[in-house]
Amino acid sequence: MPHQGLLGDQILEVVRANPDCTLDGLMLRVSGASWSRVFLEVDRLSRSGQLRLTKSRSGLTITLRAV
Repeated sequence: MPHQGLLGDQILEVVRANPDCTLDGLMLRVSGASWSRVFLEVDRLSRSGQLRLTKSRSGLTITLRAV
């Protein structure tokens, strides 16, 4: 399992390179971590202000944006 800091850095790198990345798209680009681990790290990054979660117009997709 990737270390929390390393996973967070990897997530931010992916989101910065793909500004409209969805959670599903993020999962395809982040290696070695479970969906739940990635979601928990995205939640942590969001709560710390490093990442912003927004809903799409359809309301079905969550888009990630690096702050």
